[in-house]
Amino acid sequence: MDLEELRAFLAVVEAGSYLGAARALGTSRTTLRRQVAALEARAGVPLLESVRHGVLPTEAGQVLAGRGRGMMQEAAALLASIREIGDAPSGTLRVVLPVGLPPHVLTPLFAAVRRAYPRLHFHCRFSNDPLGEALTDIDIAVHFGEDAPRGHWLSHVVLRAREWLVAGRAYLEWRGTPTSIDDLKHHELFAWQAPGEDARIWRTWRGASFTVEPSLIATDIHFIRHCCLSGLGIGLIPDALLPDPGVGPDVLVPVLPDIVGQERPVRLSVPEMLSEIPKIKMVMEHVRAFLAPVSRGPALAGALEIEA
Repeated sequence: MDLEELRAFLAVVEAGSYLGAARALGTSRTTLRRQVAALEARAGVPLLESVRHGVLPTEAGQVLAGRGRGMMQEAAALLASIREIGDAPSGTLRVVLPVGLPPHVLTPLFAAVRRAYPRLHFHCRFSNDPLGEALTDIDIAVHFGEDAPRGHWLSHVVLRAREWLVAGRAYLEWRGTPTSIDDLKHHELFAWQAPGEDARIWRTWRGASFTVEPSLIATDIHFIRHCCLSGLGIGLIPDALLPDPGVGPDVLVPVLPDIVGQERPVRLSVPEMLSEIPKIKMVMEHVRAFLAPVSRGPALAGALEIEA
């Protein structure tokens, strides 16, 4: 298959017209039509059909477009891996992360990677569902998950966060400290919305589950944590077990710590076709080494202080 013909076809599908694709690629409609016609001749079936406001892929065209994007990305990754052999990591690394990760965790981690690879730049995007983002826009996805993502991913668990209930000490002094799951019915409850899960279903450390009616459900972990710090209620969130900057160590305390909670593995996942690109491979290894002390116990604070 001619990659230029495939590139032309994908551009037309994305734009919905030859004119839009020609503008995007900086070429002529005549050239694009010729390339798409050649690709259709190779395939032996029509790939595009004309509609009132442009063109749409046929059923065969939809299949080719879905697989073709991966082929183009794989070709680009192959060239990038060849170009970067023997060189220090450089260029831009596109990272997507869950909304609400604590800034005081991300900042020293970013600083450590930047010190190791000063020629590397980062484009970080925060998403409610990192794995739901388009593969063509991702080099590394940071996400929660016990199991590796389905599909063509290379995935590693780099941290096991403790998800449990926390509340401000002032709130508990005012409303009382729950001593059982049943006591939670009398409190303001906040829940983190994990992708693909029901935020109203909470789990115990023994593996059982129970249903609550939170007054707040949010995808932003940090927002819920700050609501708890402000004395507004009790929140169920993943916790890095780090003190919050500018906040005393006893302001936020666990609630029912031996009853309600679960482990939340944090994963680094890379599209399989990109996994051998040197800069991606080296950054993955560096981050895993940086976070390795955490997987052996509650040593994240010390690790971050050393690197900061």
